[in-house]
Amino acid sequence: MKVYGHPMSTCTRKVLTTLAEKNHVAEFVMVDITKGHQKSPEYLAKHPFGVIPFLEDDGFSMYESRAIIRYLDARLPGPKLTPSDSPSLGRMEQWISVEQSNFSPHCMAIVFETVFRREGRPDQAKVEKGRDGCARALDVVDRALSTQGYLAGDLFSLADICWLPYLQYLVSTPQGGLIAERPHVASWWKRISGRPAWQHVNG
Repeated sequence: MKVYGHPMSTCTRKVLTTLAEKNHVAEFVMVDITKGHQKSPEYLAKHPFGVIPFLEDDGFSMYESRAIIRYLDARLPGPKLTPSDSPSLGRMEQWISVEQSNFSPHCMAIVFETVFRREGRPDQAKVEKGRDGCARALDVVDRALSTQGYLAGDLFSLADICWLPYLQYLVSTPQGGLIAERPHVASWWKRISGRPAWQHVNG
């Protein structure tokens, strides 16, 4: 099994965290996105959209991080990261969708302006718009977590993994207080960011 990606990529980190939670080691193939290697003809032959990560597994290949982590959980032995009961499964899928549509775009707008911008000052209008979007999503998460330990219920799941890399980046920005200001989100963040699998990937 091979994972093509970059260690600073949020989507790559979802895949690496899932592998670590499953106690499985895959060969890591570096795709240096800082040098545009994801747009090289060699890589585009694997991934037609020229982004990371990309997975190869014994003749089978696929892309899209959220699809990959579902595949890995079904494919590999180890702790199950997908709930077995329908309500919890539904909640897991709901929160993965919320992350993708209502949180990560706003979070990464902040990150791009305050962490990755190479020239000039951050565009404060974009930062504020990102902050408003993150705040709205995290308010909803905080209410949900007031009655359960994790997004899908009482057990850690793929939904929590999907949120981890974006929350980690948010913490590193001046807007990191968005997490600390919400008690249930803050407690959940402490639990999920302290997991050995995430510590290994983040380290």
